Amino acid sequence: MDPLEGMDSTTDDDAASQTTEDDPQVPENHAQPPASAQPPPPPQAPPPTTSSREKPHYELRHTLRGHTQSISAVKFSPDGTLLASCAADNVIKIWSPFTGELIRNLSGHTKGLSDIAWSADAVYLASASDDTSIRIWDVDSGLTTKHLRGHSSFVFCVNYNTASNLLVSGGCEGDVRIWNVAKGKCMKTLHAHLDYVTAVHFNRDATLIVSCSLDGLIRIWNTTSGQCLKTLAEGHDAICQHVQFSPNSKYILSTAHDSAIRLWDYHTSRCLKTYVGHRNDKYCIAACFSVTGGKWIVSGSEDNKVYLWDLQSREVVQVLEGHEGVVVAVATHPIQNMIASGSIESDLSIRIWTDRGSLAVPSTA
Repeated sequence: MDPLEGMDSTTDDDAASQTTEDDPQVPENHAQPPASAQPPPPPQAPPPTTSSREKPHYELRHTLRGHTQSISAVKFSPDGTLLASCAADNVIKIWSPFTGELIRNLSGHTKGLSDIAWSADAVYLASASDDTSIRIWDVDSGLTTKHLRGHSSFVFCVNYNTASNLLVSGGCEGDVRIWNVAKGKCMKTLHAHLDYVTAVHFNRDATLIVSCSLDGLIRIWNTTSGQCLKTLAEGHDAICQHVQFSPNSKYILSTAHDSAIRLWDYHTSRCLKTYVGHRNDKYCIAACFSVTGGKWIVSGSEDNKVYLWDLQSREVVQVLEGHEGVVVAVATHPIQNMIASGSIESDLSIRIWTDRGSLAVPSTA
């Protein structure tokens, strides 16, 4: 089942007929200029409140403390039973998102961590570190099962494909590497970018990889051949620092240093939606989709808040306040209406937010 199925069509602005998650066909009544001639639209003021959908009502449920340096990523396990966090303190922490309890620490990296990723069965966790390596952990035992070496600089981002037989990683030397998980070997090295690779992500069937870099480019790669299929260029002031495929793999969501989040139809190189209202001009801040209740875009912000937008109308539908530092990490629960957010020094907290009336314990149904 497509988690973004059944959404209504709207337009991004009066000047352009745009598409939405359930309508991937771009209207053909106007010839589209080449992608290179079509920079993303500049950030606009948030649209007026026109959405008739019920707004979210997230409230703080737990505050998790334990990391001693800036938190860089938080990720729910695919089955929703665990939350993993990583930080510049070299440690990965595994938590219960329902009780806030710290379950265990994963220790082994010799320098700080920038990213983590769960395998689809929630058994393994991959971690990307400034020690130039990737570790694959057995979460239950807390032991490293594979230690992947090959990057020549800090490893900034990592992700599994859906089958969890491949990993993709991005390094600060500009390379994207594709790894065979079972063998623990690098299958392919893509000299992808001229600056830090800050995010990498497989599409749903793992035929494509999207990467972005501080060189300002978003690139789509053929996983098998390593060929670059498409390059999307952000504007001069819109250096991209996080990118991912939408759950249905028809679109790409990107964040940028012009305080704007963009939804792209990468098939046509068109920016369909722009979400603004938060602040982001310095840090690599993640954004993600929430599809368990309403269809929201969720992001951290440099004003210490978490922002939620209606995916269709681009309206800011809720702002979560409580952190006392820049919120760089956000994640949404795969089943329940729950959000995790993580902040840098001096806050150093992870906060769990649940929508009012949603379950606070795992469903047994």
